[in-house]
Amino acid sequence: MASARPKVMHEIGGRSLVGHVAAALAEAGFDEVAVVAGPDGGAVAREARRWAPALSVFVQEERRGTAHAALQAREAIAGAGQIVVAFGDTPLMRAEPFKALVAALDAGAAVAAVGFQAAAPTGYGRFVMREGALRAIVEHKDASEAERAIRFCNAGVMGLSGAHALALLDSIGCDNAQGEYYLTDAVAAAVARGLRCAALDIAEEEVQGVNDRAQLAAVEKAFQTRARAAAMAAGATLIDPATVYFSYDTRLGRDVVVEPSVWFGPGVEVADGATIHAFSHLEGCKLASGASVGPFVRLRPGADLGRNAKVGNFVEIKNATLGEGAKASHLSYLGDASIGAQVNIGAGVITCNYDGHLKHKTVVGDGAFVGTNASLVAPVTVGAGALVAAGSVVTKEVPPDAVAIARPEQVNKPGAAAKFRARKAAEKAAKAVK
Repeated sequence: MASARPKVMHEIGGRSLVGHVAAALAEAGFDEVAVVAGPDGGAVAREARRWAPALSVFVQEERRGTAHAALQAREAIAGAGQIVVAFGDTPLMRAEPFKALVAALDAGAAVAAVGFQAAAPTGYGRFVMREGALRAIVEHKDASEAERAIRFCNAGVMGLSGAHALALLDSIGCDNAQGEYYLTDAVAAAVARGLRCAALDIAEEEVQGVNDRAQLAAVEKAFQTRARAAAMAAGATLIDPATVYFSYDTRLGRDVVVEPSVWFGPGVEVADGATIHAFSHLEGCKLASGASVGPFVRLRPGADLGRNAKVGNFVEIKNATLGEGAKASHLSYLGDASIGAQVNIGAGVITCNYDGHLKHKTVVGDGAFVGTNASLVAPVTVGAGALVAAGSVVTKEVPPDAVAIARPEQVNKPGAAAKFRARKAAEKAAKAVK
């Protein structure tokens, strides 16, 4: 990956690769998850634990193959029921294939492996089938020409019956082109003992792995295609689906309209009938039914918009609530604020929420009107129904239904502008002579 980060810590859809895998395993109902990581894999284990809290960690000091890696979790394997070996770099696998592996083991298979029909099989291990049963998995480097012609390829994910797992893994040798202990050799070991092996055939896209940045981009594309289809199937309208980007947990209600070039970061919930106009960026926020945002809006974590609230172009909101029908139509920043129902926030209004050390809150009561280019210096409260005059810098509480005017008194000097222009013209002419 040419990166300082472990490969499985890279993200698609706002969640790490290993996070996707751990979450799918948790959804599949596994009550125990063991992570095998390298000597510097503490960050990987912590990340996986975010998505699968009941998790144990085992360290593989030397990289000697996939079977060797699995055996580092011997303590977890011993006495376990059915076991599934998954890989942290295949984030598109959903819970269903993992459940299917367990079902195959419950039906009597000693080993069950996930495979796919490869469009370009070079480099993949091949499934050797006979009479509908899996007889061997042969790595590409060790395969004969006839075996290399097989298109049913190994995805890497495997299930092992708890009754046979340790015996099969311990019997695997390293007499192969790589000199490694292959997990795939568990199939041949089981067959040699007269045990049955099963193969699951799933879509190639679902088992895409990530080894470089190009593959990371390809998996992101596949994830987004899946997410867009799910959003539209659930009743959202995407005007130009290819330009909308989702996170793993984006939630859109029915009849939501999303215009082109919108980005959803993690933690976004949009209720029925809301509209998100073009070129908007949303993260960690909630939109109630009928809310409208954009174009060119940024909603940061903690933004919470009430029913029929409106946030217009070039507005940024962070850790702030807008009540029902509140409006901030253009060119404003609202941070650490509580904005009541039916409030009007004029163009250029800002909440001055940070004093260089601490954040402070601004409260604007229901029905208040904050005029253009007003600055609300927190902590401060504007009462319900109050009016803040344009250009005001508000530093004190504004009582309900009061008018606050906090700006210097205007002074007009008749004729002064003409005198100013004449003086400047003379200065400019004098400079030109020199």
